[in-house]
Amino acid sequence: MARPGGTVTGTLTQVEGLMGKQVELVRELMPHATTVGVLVDPPNQTHAGLHHEIEAVASAAGIKVVAASASSQAEIASAFRQLSQAGAQAVIVPRDGLFLAESGRIAELAQAVRVPTAHSLREETEAGGLISYGVNVPANFCRAAYFVDKILKGAKPAELPIEFPTRLELVINLKTAKALGLEIPPTLLARADEVIE
Repeated sequence: MARPGGTVTGTLTQVEGLMGKQVELVRELMPHATTVGVLVDPPNQTHAGLHHEIEAVASAAGIKVVAASASSQAEIASAFRQLSQAGAQAVIVPRDGLFLAESGRIAELAQAVRVPTAHSLREETEAGGLISYGVNVPANFCRAAYFVDKILKGAKPAELPIEFPTRLELVINLKTAKALGLEIPPTLLARADEVIE
């Protein structure tokens, strides 16, 4: 990361450990949960690693993980039925273009089976997901201006270290919590960067 080489530089949008943190947030929201679902998009090459991270943290906490695949809009509803039938008490939705585009539909399906969802992007929580914890994408975009400025002034991208994001954010949707009949612990609310009411 310090010397990326070639013409690559910038700020990362995914940080190792975020999916494990989402498992911890689910445990904080639902201390008695024994089964957590994961929605995966198999063509997304990052999902295998993210799923493994979720498995590692969940198994250490004595939580079973069940997964369901969805690679198209049409498959999302059946994936949620599958997760519900497998006993998922919450569903972790990893970062994915399809899942972001379908975040409103995912929120509807989750509420229909009364299962809270944890996401990586605030937009998914704004669309009706329960909670998100991840990189603040607008802050990354602002930081990109630093790289553009340096490159326009003659710096070679290969010499500009790739940066880890400096802003992570926790967003909680209280409207969704109310619809699910879930009470958010005050300690979690106090840590939130934003609460949607």
